[in-house]
Amino acid sequence: MRYVLMSCTDEEAFAVLGPEARSALVAENLGFAVEMVRRGVVLSGERLRPTSDATTVRVRDGEVLVADGPFAETKEQVGGYYVVECADLDEAIEVASKIPAARSGLVEVRPIWER
Repeated sequence: MRYVLMSCTDEEAFAVLGPEARSALVAENLGFAVEMVRRGVVLSGERLRPTSDATTVRVRDGEVLVADGPFAETKEQVGGYYVVECADLDEAIEVASKIPAARSGLVEVRPIWER
């Protein structure tokens, strides 16, 4: 079954990290990705630009409403995602637990509708 693992962390906390800490975190995420590709579970994944670059679109009464920024103000923001192929939810949780963001933020595990 396919799952999306959404990596959510506090963007402000990342922004105040020094260059060495940032490099270490990027390297740790790369290590996770390499391990999971080697294991054969990662189908795709991307890092997302910060919420300051986001645009929110709503349609109300036929009118398109566009706003800068995320849909909701939250402590943690989606910073990236992986699409994985796992045998079951237990394996998806095990993979999600290895994403570095799980230690400082959270990882949402969401099944993908299969056709």
